[in-house]
Amino acid sequence: MAAKILIVTGDAAESLEVLYPYQRLREEGYDVHIAAPARKTLRFVVHDFEPGFDTYTEKPGYTWPADLAFSEVDPGRYVALVVPGGRAPEYLRNDPELRKIVKSFFDADKPVAQICHGPLLTAAIGGLSGRRVTAYPALELDMQTAGATFQDAEAVVDGTLVSARAWPDHSGWMREFLTVLRAKAPVT
Repeated sequence: MAAKILIVTGDAAESLEVLYPYQRLREEGYDVHIAAPARKTLRFVVHDFEPGFDTYTEKPGYTWPADLAFSEVDPGRYVALVVPGGRAPEYLRNDPELRKIVKSFFDADKPVAQICHGPLLTAAIGGLSGRRVTAYPALELDMQTAGATFQDAEAVVDGTLVSARAWPDHSGWMREFLTVLRAKAPVT
């Protein structure tokens, strides 16, 4: 039986930040499940950078079915957690069931990969205090307020926590996360 990895997300997650790790981790041999507030078809978005805009733009992205609802998740069945970005973490951090799930991964020192706005969720459970992280650069102050040391880098590894700025950093992010996974939770 393959080791299981959990991705937690919701509507308005960045399409690439959900689907790239989903496919890459499956390619590596892991069994990957996507959890959301409810079992439903999720509506992702595409964040892109266009000349003349001071920030990213947002367009409709892919749809994808959630495998299970947060209320159905048993964190003990999973060896690692992935927290994608987009706008989803802004509202998901208010979900008490999800906060319990995320906290259990940090309490057990299991590998956690976060990207873009995903650290808003890990900050909500106190998981960033005293850690080195990166995130979407506009979140630097949020990361500092959460007690983290912000680094503007492609990927930052702090123990079992691996963070990245945004989807252009995917290859570095997954390379570092797979190094942690292979050491802490190899495919069986």
